[in-house]
Amino acid sequence: MKIIMLGAPGAGKGTQAAQIAEKFGIPHISTGDIFRANLKQGTPLGLKAKEYMDKGLLVPDDLTCDLVVDRIAQPDAANGYVLDGFPRTIPQAEALTKALDARGEKIDFAIDVEVPDENIVNRMGGRRACSKCGATYHIVFNPTKVEGVCDACGGELILRDDDKPETVQKRLGVYHDQTQPLIDYYMAAGVLREVDGTQEIGKVFEDITAILS
Repeated sequence: MKIIMLGAPGAGKGTQAAQIAEKFGIPHISTGDIFRANLKQGTPLGLKAKEYMDKGLLVPDDLTCDLVVDRIAQPDAANGYVLDGFPRTIPQAEALTKALDARGEKIDFAIDVEVPDENIVNRMGGRRACSKCGATYHIVFNPTKVEGVCDACGGELILRDDDKPETVQKRLGVYHDQTQPLIDYYMAAGVLREVDGTQEIGKVFEDITAILS
């Protein structure tokens, strides 16, 4: 089962992707993790990506797609995967479709987690990240056992610049410009399914599981 998670930043698609991966025994693949792994291992693709990142440039679509295709070709992804954070643009989606076609494969479901912008601004303002291990929490929906302290490693929790209201508004603007067209792309491909992301996390997961089953 090959799944793509769609939704605005803060819609909760990462949380849902992790739960889907666990339930169906398939890897949860995020572009951030792929970049970090390739940089750490010093792979040729990772070194290529580093050249752009060091200059503060976005990694080009074709290189990002190469990194993703390399990852989904690993043995643990033989029975499927959940892609989280990729594709972000139509060129990336087209590159992925082309790469999968070449392997005789296709995406089975593109799940769009729908949440209005105002909910997202409020939601992300409550997010906190561990300054040490990067684990994320929410002061209302997913609080730590001890306020301000990471459950996983005991590190200090911070409000990332990414989660500040003014930054969130900017990110939502970029999302609507670039990523929203993906919804039309996957709808045309007949694989788009929408879920109401304003519901309680468990209910959203229930709805997604019903779609995938």
